[in-house]
Amino acid sequence: MSAADLVAEARARVPEVGTAEAIAQHGDPDLVIVDIRDVRERQRSGVIPGAVHAPRGMIEFWVDPDSPYHKPVFAQQGKRYLFHCASGWRSALTVATLQDMGFDAAHLRDGFTDWVAQGGPVEQLAPRG
Repeated sequence: MSAADLVAEARARVPEVGTAEAIAQHGDPDLVIVDIRDVRERQRSGVIPGAVHAPRGMIEFWVDPDSPYHKPVFAQQGKRYLFHCASGWRSALTVATLQDMGFDAAHLRDGFTDWVAQGGPVEQLAPRG
């Protein structure tokens, strides 16, 4: 099975949110936007204001309440979680895995690249020291 096959399989079973809908929901206090991109991507391209950064390599451990690495941001009752990467591939795979763990989430179908293209708010990170 190829990486493209894995992404297609994940996208067929996870909730996807379009960019315009996500931009319209930005700032909703019940929505937690989670950026799984690498720190270098975030530094280079900017971030969605208010998004939580959770590196893809740690997400299962941060979400799992039984993990020593658990982060309370992923245990908020009544919140909706929207994961994103640059193009929607990694976030689809991530949300599929989280669904398997029983965690309810969706992903930004066309990723941060489309968010920027459609005029979604972006903030630049301060240079790393």
